[in-house]
Amino acid sequence: MTKKEFIDKVAERAGLSKKDATSAVNAVFEILEESLAEGDKLIIPGFGSFFVGRRAERKGRNPQTGQ
Repeated sequence: MTKKEFIDKVAERAGLSKKDATSAVNAVFEILEESLAEGDKLIIPGFGSFFVGRRAERKGRNPQTGQ
């Protein structure tokens, strides 16, 4: 699903204009981005949790050359 399709569904289900739905969806994404940038964990019960985690370095490999 694209962002546009998501906005269309939000507008339809919430009875909003597409302009208002776009503003609402963009606000949610901005809040999520800001929260994660500050190192916070965002938990939405029944949906999921979002957090930024560190992973150990790994060695990469080019599948074409094998290197």
